[in-house]
Amino acid sequence: MALSRIWSGFIVIAILVAAVKCFFFGQTEIFSWMVIGKADDPTNLTKVNGIIETCWTSVELCLKLIGILALFMGFMSIAERAGGIRLLSRIVGPFFSKLFPEIPKGHPSMGHMIMNFSANLLGLDNAATPFGLKAMESLQELNPNKDTASNAQIMFLCLHAAGLSLIPVSVIAIRASQNASDPTDIFIPCLIVTFVGTMAAMLIVSFKQKINLLQPVIIGWVLSISVVIALLVLYVTSLNADGIKSFSGLLSNGLILFVFLVIVLGGLYKKIDVFDAFIDGAKNGFETAVKIIPYLVGMLVAISMLRTSGTFDVVIAGIKNLFVYIGADTRFVEALPTALIRPLSGGAARGMMVDTMTAYGADSFASKLSGIFQGASDTTFYVIAVYFGSVSIKNTRYAVGAMLLADLVGVCTAISLAYLFFG
Repeated sequence: MALSRIWSGFIVIAILVAAVKCFFFGQTEIFSWMVIGKADDPTNLTKVNGIIETCWTSVELCLKLIGILALFMGFMSIAERAGGIRLLSRIVGPFFSKLFPEIPKGHPSMGHMIMNFSANLLGLDNAATPFGLKAMESLQELNPNKDTASNAQIMFLCLHAAGLSLIPVSVIAIRASQNASDPTDIFIPCLIVTFVGTMAAMLIVSFKQKINLLQPVIIGWVLSISVVIALLVLYVTSLNADGIKSFSGLLSNGLILFVFLVIVLGGLYKKIDVFDAFIDGAKNGFETAVKIIPYLVGMLVAISMLRTSGTFDVVIAGIKNLFVYIGADTRFVEALPTALIRPLSGGAARGMMVDTMTAYGADSFASKLSGIFQGASDTTFYVIAVYFGSVSIKNTRYAVGAMLLADLVGVCTAISLAYLFFG
């Protein structure tokens, strides 16, 4: 119900804002831009695709997902038949059984979730999505109310959307292309923000679900993960931008190939029909990609309407005027477009970050903060549409509110760190 109201609100607000601009400010072409506008049309001042083009984009995105989902779900199927997922579930069981008390000990969903979290940590978006969708599918098997999100599904998605990531490679690469004096200076702030956001998501959902986070097992795992991240940070901070990019590529892509190798060898050792298992999993990936098309079309069209109507411009102007009125520092406001649009669209947020760098310079406070925003969280509404849509969840309960609250914690942390690190 919450998602339905938010989606309806997006559409209603977008149309009302566009109507005001059309009838009171003389922007008579805004309705055309909203419906049939194209981002590459020089006469389209919004530089955003309208409803029709967004529908095509949504379907094209799902078509591209088919191959990725088929590949990774195929390998996941081999791992399941060979017993690899259950082995992974037993390893993380002591920790996950406390954080996800409704999941039976050793259930495959634990293995799927840890694969998703690991892929996210390494910035492997192509791998994280299939692993995450498989986790949602496994959790749905345990869900007694098939159209309502379970506690475990909400906890998983909130942690996933928090976007704990080790190296923001794409942000560093863009800053380097914009001739920033130190493209890697946002690395530590980004890592801190994603860690704080993840801890915030865990706290918010645990409070709602009455989970005691002060249990020794949970504290031990969190501290262990923190130590591993800290050691990686110490190493990465000794590298330059090219070194970080090379290390990230070697670590992430090397791990994917290593996982494929281990899965195939495990399947051969267990004497299962490896290729048959792969085909069965790949078929499931195809079906999942097709299933999420309606959810993705609906969400992306609503977001497109918000952007083409100029609603974001109105919100940003209002925030800036508010802080000017109270006499506060307003430098952070120039980076807020990236933060506000990040939960809605990763590509749009990336465009906002580049626009900020172009307008204020790659070494400006606003550009650095914009880079932190871009590397510090996932696209919340995309996650909601795709992951809940893949298992036909209609009632998301408090998931949207918890994710947005964690996003807000991340935004506030990012602003604070930007002032701390960059003055």
